[in-house]
Formats: sequence, structure tokens, C-alpha cells
Amino acid sequence: MNGVWICTEDWGDPLHAPSGCRQRAKRKPSVPDALFNPTAAAALLDFFALAERLKTELRHSWLSNDRQESVAEHTWMMALMAVTLAPSLEHPVDLGHVLKLIIVHDLAEVKVGDIPVFEVSDRKNAKMEAELAAISEIQAMLPEESGKLITSLWHEYEAATTVEARFARALDHLEVQVQHNLASIDTWEPIEHDLVYTKMDDRCAYDQGLREMVQAVRGRAERKLTEGGFDIAALRGRHGFVPKEPKDSQIS
Repeated sequence: MNGVWICTEDWGDPLHAPSGCRQRAKRKPSVPDALFNPTAAAALLDFFALAERLKTELRHSWLSNDRQESVAEHTWMMALMAVTLAPSLEHPVDLGHVLKLIIVHDLAEVKVGDIPVFEVSDRKNAKMEAELAAISEIQAMLPEESGKLITSLWHEYEAATTVEARFARALDHLEVQVQHNLASIDTWEPIEHDLVYTKMDDRCAYDQGLREMVQAVRGRAERKLTEGGFDIAALRGRHGFVPKEPKDSQIS
């Protein structure tokens, strides 16, 4: 890592110095010149203004106070779930990298908007093409290195070939059901009753910790459906579902 060395005595209070600084020198990252480039700073501010749209872009999910959820709120909960579930995973991940993937995974929606998984429409059919174009536009507006990083992370998430991306994508589906369980059953579409038995498993099947989490989340969904007067046995039968762990799969 580029940077300069800082000795222990550079810290006014050694007790609050970063880990290891009292025993040895620590490398301090250098600050890229681009941060002090007015053009780059302006580009970043324009990007932040664009990204802010995720705070107002609404999803087909409701909160416990009957307010519709924003994309940014979905992303935040995914990040919190990543931090708390990572220690229990069968397949370890680089948590910092997972958080980066989560932060950018829905970034294209600043231009494309959120499209529910069950929607049948022309815009749903064109979703990937539209999101690819959106990410290219976002990259073009950013300083070169930042643009490359955002684009690389977004494509890694979509490809789902790394264990970090697989974990992030599993959380994307898990979080949806967690949030639905917290919202009023009146906000659920009929198709979402069925998604309790289909949406989470494929992305979570590769990891024992995630499979166990799916069972816990599904259990609460079934309790909510039962309390709402819905026939759980019929739903299970429709999907040939037996409440047991999904078949394991291997990390690619």
C-alpha cells in the first residue's frame, strides 16, 4: 500500500493509537491528488446527488409503520445482516468486500428504478440491458478510478462467481422476506405467499449457516400467514415443500 510511515510518538495519546502502533510503526495511506482536484470533487458531488435518489426510490416492500420501503433502506438492512451473519457462515467471506458489493448492487436503479421480482412487463424484460447502460453512464460521470471500482463491484455482484457476491445476493433475497415478515400481511401480494417457498432457497443453498437462517425466516413467514388466515398446508403442497434443509451445493 502506498503511503508514509508514522512512528508511535506521532500519536498524542499512545493508548488511543491504532492497533499495533505502540509496538511498531504503522503505514499511513497517502491521499490521492484527485481528492483535491476541483473537477473530480465536482464529479463526486454530482454522483452523490444522483445516488441520493435511492433514498426516495420505493420498493414493493412496506415497513412496520405502514410506510413503503426505499431502496436505500433495503441496502442498509442487507449491510446489517451481512455484519451479523458473516461469523456464522460455513464459507468465510471478506466482510469489507461484501459490504462494498451490497452498497453498489442496486445503484443502477437511480436511473432504471426498482422493478418487483414478480412483475411481468416490457421493462422487466429489458431490465439487464437498461441497468448495464445505467452503470456505464455512472462510470462515465465519476473520476476514473472510482468509476472503475463501482463498475467492477456491480459486475462482480451480478456474475455471482465469488463467495462474497454469492453471500451478498443471498442477503438480497433474505432481506426481502425479513422485511415482509415485519410488515402487515395486507401489504403482501398473493404471489408473495408462494415466494416464501421459492425465493430464498436457491441463493442460500450453498451454505449451512444461510440454510438455517432460511428456515428461521420461513418459520416466521408461515406464522404470519397462519395468523392472517392462510392455509399453510395448501401452500406447502402446491410447491411440494417439506420443511427441511435444502440440498447442499458447492461454491464455484
